[in-house]
Amino acid sequence: MNRFYIPADEADNGSLLARLQEVARRGRTHYARHLLKTGLYAGQERIIEALAGVETMTPGALARTLGVRPPTITKTISRLEEQGFVARAASASDGRQVTVMLTEAGHDVLGAMKKAVAKAEKQALKGLKKKERKQLEKILAKIEDNLTDRDPGARLPKQDEALEA
Repeated sequence: MNRFYIPADEADNGSLLARLQEVARRGRTHYARHLLKTGLYAGQERIIEALAGVETMTPGALARTLGVRPPTITKTISRLEEQGFVARAASASDGRQVTVMLTEAGHDVLGAMKKAVAKAEKQALKGLKKKERKQLEKILAKIEDNLTDRDPGARLPKQDEALEA
């Protein structure tokens, strides 16, 4: 069990942080259902997005970019390669290194990913007025800022679970 998990019964007692956690969990689940229609599993889209803006990237650079451990990236890259979304090749500058790049199918899935995000967000925000959405965005940004670690030496455990799915 995640040691940062706030029990659901605390949510009933007015814990706003527990409520936020539950909403985030439901949002991820809802998004994952839409994402699955693209052929991707939750977490894999992060690699597709990271590779979309570059020609190639090493697995180590991908791990650093996404803040996960190299074994997690290696496992996920293998799955994406089996699915036909990415390919690996020897580095042009250093034959000992491997680089990863999007395939044509990987580039093609970007549009479907955007649609999955849009559908999930539309459902999540249904019934909220534009002004309420802007307020929510500002409030969430403040909460995120409040919870952002200010100590550069402090580190939280890596959150690899989504990529390992």
